Amino acid sequence: MPDATPEATPSPTEGVSYVMPVLNDVTHVRAAVDSILTQHYDGPVEVLIALGPSIDGTAELVADLAARDGRVRVLDNEVGSTPAGLNIGIRAARYPVVVRVDSHSMLRPDYTRIAVATLERTGADNVGGIMDAHGETAFERAVALAYTTKVGLGGGSFHVGGHEGPADTVYLGVFRREALERVGLFDEGIKRGQDWELNRRLRETGGTVWFTPELAVTYRPRSSLDRLARQMFSTGMWRGELARRFPASNGIRYFIPPAMVLGVTLGLLVGIGGLVQLTMGVAPWLLVGFAVPAVYLLFVAASTLVYARGRGAGTAGWFLVVLPCIHVSWGVGFVLGFLALTSNIARHTGR
Repeated sequence: MPDATPEATPSPTEGVSYVMPVLNDVTHVRAAVDSILTQHYDGPVEVLIALGPSIDGTAELVADLAARDGRVRVLDNEVGSTPAGLNIGIRAARYPVVVRVDSHSMLRPDYTRIAVATLERTGADNVGGIMDAHGETAFERAVALAYTTKVGLGGGSFHVGGHEGPADTVYLGVFRREALERVGLFDEGIKRGQDWELNRRLRETGGTVWFTPELAVTYRPRSSLDRLARQMFSTGMWRGELARRFPASNGIRYFIPPAMVLGVTLGLLVGIGGLVQLTMGVAPWLLVGFAVPAVYLLFVAASTLVYARGRGAGTAGWFLVVLPCIHVSWGVGFVLGFLALTSNIARHTGR
């Protein structure tokens, strides 16, 4: 009689805690939660919604979601900020894997399964992939296009894709909870860019942040120009703050928009000086300053021809507006943040 070979016992599937800070986002929350609850994942899960002080019906919506599904829990986030909400969710998490979710994002059905398998395969502390922006209106499609091109947000792998491997940072992230606890969770003093700063600490303490293009999260861009400008200004301001705090940890691409803003501003001022020379009857050689903003406008026009061709007149037209909006808002914010004005501005704006 042949020797009996014992069957391998499959390792239990890791439990997963999804953590999602929410503030005044009644339009997108339901789709985000639905994408979590329909994941193709066999392990136990919970959805922790850290609810900030909302006045648009978000509180009523998430209460209804929790009443309909026992896996959903609503946690009070009195501060209202993203890092505070993330930390509240992480501290309340029951399971060893923490998935960060944004209320503007929708996870693809196999997202969690791939992420947990990648954590186990690589031994990383955090794995993540691509912010796959998709818009519904012509304006949103233009913003999504800017997000996913090198001329828009600088060409980071989590925007435009790339090869699997260690990375400085990734979009959102799927973490080992013990790694988060090891570095002290998110820094609640950093309102934007807190994911980059956390990943910096993970790497400094010997951990690995792993990028894989297999993970893609559908992201809904801001729906209007003023909302986009506010988002970019705030993001740029906190990036400038982080560049000032950690100068050795920032790539050159972060400094291109502020350099452009300073260059265009200086060029305009010099060019205006040339107009003054004209009125005074002096040789207007300072008009050469207008060459700098002219070159930038040509860059925007060329980028539109390259990236927006064939995407419809509406999307192309908005791309001409969206690209400067991102560059200028982000660049101005970066300069102010780099000059250590972040705390003063955030005190008055909440951002």
